[in-house]
Amino acid sequence: MDRKRQGAPASRSYAPAAKPTMYFIGVTTLQSSAMKVFPEWAAYLGLGDCELKGVDFPLHAEPGEYREAVRFIKEDPFSLGAIVTTHKIDLLNACRDLFDERDGCSRLLGEVSGISKRNGRLVGHATDPISSGLALEAFLPQGWWARTGGEALLLGAGGSSLALSEYFLKKAKGEDRPSRIIVTNRGPERLEEMKRVHAGLSTSVPVEYRLAPWPSDNDRAVSELKPHSLVVNATGLGKDAPGSPISAAAVFPEGGFAWDFNYRGKLEFLEQARAQSEERKLTLQDGWAYFIYGWLMVIAEVFHVEIPVRGGEFEEISAIAERHRA
Repeated sequence: MDRKRQGAPASRSYAPAAKPTMYFIGVTTLQSSAMKVFPEWAAYLGLGDCELKGVDFPLHAEPGEYREAVRFIKEDPFSLGAIVTTHKIDLLNACRDLFDERDGCSRLLGEVSGISKRNGRLVGHATDPISSGLALEAFLPQGWWARTGGEALLLGAGGSSLALSEYFLKKAKGEDRPSRIIVTNRGPERLEEMKRVHAGLSTSVPVEYRLAPWPSDNDRAVSELKPHSLVVNATGLGKDAPGSPISAAAVFPEGGFAWDFNYRGKLEFLEQARAQSEERKLTLQDGWAYFIYGWLMVIAEVFHVEIPVRGGEFEEISAIAERHRA
């Protein structure tokens, strides 16, 4: 899947798959632990002789590049589907007409995190509301929001942030939801799209949408949070691009959580939180559990298998991944 002409849009060469193949559409896929973990997961899950292939696109690639990839998957018999990271919204915007059907979350959120085939039809999935919720519940104490009144700050308004906000707003657990949700983004377009999605949800949780073109804007949002609040780096900075959405001037909420959706890279956001962790009594969490849940849910759709998300078998699947963690 190399480019034929460097820099030209829609110029890759996609060779027909020789065996059942799942694709990984990302930015730096060869650096992901998934490339090493997948073969062992496939063996454990009994998926047979199959393969995972990475497809790297730059951030906000040309629509023609996304269309070429999705059309190839749709038409190639042994290409079973794909997991999509980073490009979830851009890919759907470019390829909406190529999907024969999409699940409810994909239609609501306007993104695709998984692609599969069902009876010859190309299906788009948005699994992040479930996988991000499972990952959050793995480290956040039960009843946390109702007990503390904490808030949730989502830095970045891309697909993963939108999915987590949808999880919060639709969560059917009484008052155990953040007392307020704040979403920041460098540009207005994604914030407006998030507003549109949220308008279709019935919820009593107040949501603020803040334009934050500079780290100082995010610093202010972090520093204004109530104690026991959650701060999420959903920007991709620290993995897909260097840096952090905040500066060293940001003051984390006392007794709160700092969650980076990234699990590899320099993770500068978590390093900034770590510098305050003792004084501010912070709990730090990277994106490793989110990575595992997200992959397992898409693999289940692509290969049409059931994969547990709790219990002994899930712990064995997680242990396989842990052996390859960078």
